Amino acid sequence: MGDFMTLKEFFKGDHFALLAGCQLLEIREGYARASMTVGEQHLNGGNFCQGGALFTLADLAFAAAVNSHLVLTVSTSSNITYFRSVPLGTTIFAEARELVNHQRMPYAEVRITDDQQHLVAIFTSSGYRKQDIKLEGVAL
Repeated sequence: MGDFMTLKEFFKGDHFALLAGCQLLEIREGYARASMTVGEQHLNGGNFCQGGALFTLADLAFAAAVNSHLVLTVSTSSNITYFRSVPLGTTIFAEARELVNHQRMPYAEVRITDDQQHLVAIFTSSGYRKQDIKLEGVAL
């Protein structure tokens, strides 16, 4: 029996999300939850969290949820709608749910909330499962 890594450990290879301060909290089949605390590096000119930082957090949660089937899945199209601004020091959470678990084209919704449970944004994305690339040596 060889060495296995968890899917959380696999996503430590997502250097951009890690550098942005995102961390995966939980991964289950078709589900993932991630968080990030808004720091100075996330602020835009209006002194609130930049939209790209929110997108990065949502994209990480999406990737974890759709890759939970242990077949490499990449995003093909994503959309995000912002509902409220997020100030410095706020911890935000991205909760991804796979709505369509298709063998080739999954679809998921990610809800971003702040630490007061206010809805900050909704991110939706479709993906493409590369059936020929299994996540060998990775366990949920």
